[in-house]
Amino acid sequence: MSAAVHVVPEPGTVPVLSADEAVAVARELATGLAATSAERDLHRILPEREVERLSASGLLAVTVPAAYGGADLPAGTLAEVFRILASGDPSVAQVPHSHFVYVNAMRHQGTPEQQEFFFGEVLAGKRLGNAQSEIGTRHVRDIRTTLTPAGGGRWRLDGTKGYATGALFAHWIPVLAHLDTLSDPGHGPLHVAWVERDAEGVTVTDDWAGMGQRTTASGTVELVDVEVDASRITPFHLTFEGPQTYGAFAQLLHSALDVGIARAAVDDAALFVRTTSRPYPDAGVERAADDPLVVQALGQMELGVRAAEALLREAGRAVEAADADLDEESAGAASLAVAASRASSTQVSVDVASRLFEVCGTRSALDRLNLNRHWRNARTHTLHDPAAWKVQHLGRYVVDGTLPPNHGQL
Repeated sequence: MSAAVHVVPEPGTVPVLSADEAVAVARELATGLAATSAERDLHRILPEREVERLSASGLLAVTVPAAYGGADLPAGTLAEVFRILASGDPSVAQVPHSHFVYVNAMRHQGTPEQQEFFFGEVLAGKRLGNAQSEIGTRHVRDIRTTLTPAGGGRWRLDGTKGYATGALFAHWIPVLAHLDTLSDPGHGPLHVAWVERDAEGVTVTDDWAGMGQRTTASGTVELVDVEVDASRITPFHLTFEGPQTYGAFAQLLHSALDVGIARAAVDDAALFVRTTSRPYPDAGVERAADDPLVVQALGQMELGVRAAEALLREAGRAVEAADADLDEESAGAASLAVAASRASSTQVSVDVASRLFEVCGTRSALDRLNLNRHWRNARTHTLHDPAAWKVQHLGRYVVDGTLPPNHGQL
């Protein structure tokens, strides 16, 4: 990692939050998000104002290293912030996922000059998007986007990216691309090109049409003859040449999103049962909330959510432990803990969001209530990475002590 450079934030930057302050701010924002999330999802209203509030709050700067004027909050705290925000609106919470992943990438692979510039941008309230997944490839790791020499210390960037969450609201879009080389044209080592959202040749199209996570600003990014200075390019391939928590960190935040969805689903189910559901005649009670079968079902749902929350906290601690003393074993332990959290959060979020209707009854299926958004959000977001592979890696470790693969999905 590059040597520390001490930078004093300029006046007018976003607040630098402590861990307790970050959690408190997340709770306040989540309350506001929850009040309007159903309407935004129902009519696909992109959360421009909500994202601006998120930026102004200081939450998007909490992982900037202390040496550059940031709070340098640990992974577990950030996971809790994501969980809370997702309980209010998981689409809004997902918008900055790539922001934090690429702040982490800059932390690990940026030069001191690059870190000073980009961490300064984040402290000034600027947002990072992403342009990582390729359009039209057959394999998740196939990257066709390329950086080719343009002379004078500049490069030309060309390609098309999809599922570019947050790109519509970003000030900077980190783009994953092959650095063109004479020995291997179009297939050189992967690098990240840091491109301004409004740079010439950059087009972001709002074309996400998924059944869930409808307002994540996940458009398509087209890059045509985009000029990139060498000072705005960082290596990506080096991240995985030794032990790392880059993948576990990213997956931890995904798990937090699912756990937040599960918490919102069980809380909304309980509220509906208390205030709206009618008791089934065979229960012999005046309130649906006193039906023993409903109470039992809600208890089972709560048990699952609490277990997922506990595994998320454990995973956060494992990532923090690896960050503090990184080697193959600690990195592997972090990946396994996060794998357990993701497998649990996947199952629980989908299950609880479905059982909501079982305990609430027919009225809960009305379209105008939009309670089905919890299941749609859970089912859509949990497709990012197959949970079965998380379980496979856990099983292989239990069987013969094999650590999981060293890549960005673990």
